[in-house]
Amino acid sequence: MIKGINHIAVASKDIDIAREFFETLLGLNRVGRETIDDQRITTDFYHAENTTIEVMEPTAEDSPISNFLEESGEGLHHICFDVANIEEMLTRLQQAGIQLIDDTPRTGARGSKIAFLHPKSTHGILIELHESPEADSGNNSSEEHSEE
Repeated sequence: MIKGINHIAVASKDIDIAREFFETLLGLNRVGRETIDDQRITTDFYHAENTTIEVMEPTAEDSPISNFLEESGEGLHHICFDVANIEEMLTRLQQAGIQLIDDTPRTGARGSKIAFLHPKSTHGILIELHESPEADSGNNSSEEHSEE
């Protein structure tokens, strides 16, 4: 079951330049920065009232975000939904014929479980499913998660 939107993700060539826009010009509160080695990205999180904006920068040329930036340029990358049980949701979607990028969950930012759905099956939108480490805790957008 979908519980709500966890975050909206933006791909950026330079998260420090993006920080100036999101924090200084828009007035959003940056709540953390995290490097996720296996995804080859560094990401900043900004609190925006009812959700989080995640700004991602590649840390390697072979990062999926590097590929995205090359093909599409900077901009909206994906929408992430909170789910109560990611394994059950993946099974349900796969049985319904939805093309999965991740057949099983992997570890995402903040120790969460994540999995992506292929845009070919989701009306052209890359969708991330997210289960918090404490599955019933809901959106973590207001927590401090800085690794600087």
